[in-house]
Amino acid sequence: MTVPSVMRAIEIRGAGGPDVLQPTERPVPVPGVGEVLIRVHAAGVNRPDVLQRQGAYAPPAGASDLPGLEVAGEIVGCGGEVTRWQIGDVVCALLSGGGYAEYAVAPAGQCLPVPAALTTVDAAAVPETFFTVWANVFERGRLQPGESLLVHGGSSGIGTTAIQLAARHGAVVFATAGSADKCAACLRLGATRAVAYRTEDFVGVVRGSTGSRGVDVILDMVGGDYVPRNLSLLADDGRLVQIATLQGRTATIDVAALMRRRLTFTGSTLRPRPIAEKARLAAALEQHVWPWLAAGDVRPQVFRTVPLAQAGEAHALMESSAHIGKIVLTLR
Repeated sequence: MTVPSVMRAIEIRGAGGPDVLQPTERPVPVPGVGEVLIRVHAAGVNRPDVLQRQGAYAPPAGASDLPGLEVAGEIVGCGGEVTRWQIGDVVCALLSGGGYAEYAVAPAGQCLPVPAALTTVDAAAVPETFFTVWANVFERGRLQPGESLLVHGGSSGIGTTAIQLAARHGAVVFATAGSADKCAACLRLGATRAVAYRTEDFVGVVRGSTGSRGVDVILDMVGGDYVPRNLSLLADDGRLVQIATLQGRTATIDVAALMRRRLTFTGSTLRPRPIAEKARLAAALEQHVWPWLAAGDVRPQVFRTVPLAQAGEAHALMESSAHIGKIVLTLR
């Protein structure tokens, strides 16, 4: 395949609303040592893309300034020391940026084969959420079969992934969501109880559903005043894992209660992690989760596809919170 020198892409023309996402032309990136060049078929849209567009989440040093943290497509070039992949392989990949474009460069270790059960559109909705959930629910949160998990934002891309993976792992799953339709979606994906947080108190509902015991792990992207409420809802030896702070970065907590009940309050971000660490996460996903994808036991939830040139519309949809699951930009 002949690779052009110039590609279509979407750039951020100054911090602002969805309208600052504008089509542009950029040189096609060249893969370096340990990297592959992917002809992008589809690119996932994620909340960090919105934050970057708003000027609140700068790319890591050395990353592309173009938004886009996950893609799926065909490898059309390999840099030095790439041994696993060949031109023509169809992969999905986790990026540090640059996904909103016809071509993207990815470290070889952050690529995974597209399972036969998935299209490239489906696969483009996998890396960012699956890497995040594996790293936080299963590694930092240490969720075990038979334990219980509460997922806030259960109808989001992260939430729909966490519910499915935890349920398939043998955990009892609770979720919060903003409407009856979204709660119903959480139940279809494997949640035992979904709490409509606008009309129900998630602490009271989940405590009642667990015989006042609480849950073993909570995955939270809200922050703010959810933090003390989450800690109060944990069972003894429970783990609260924070992955975002959409409603505030600060909170007041009772440290003595945390000590007395042996609670763990932890969290992480994915984008700044070293390449080697992301490659390790990719290998863990391929070993433990890829068989579930291949068998159809879990599946990325694609709510809507939007052409790349209309990326602003995709961001407006995400900010409306009307979606369930993932929004994907298409190029093919």
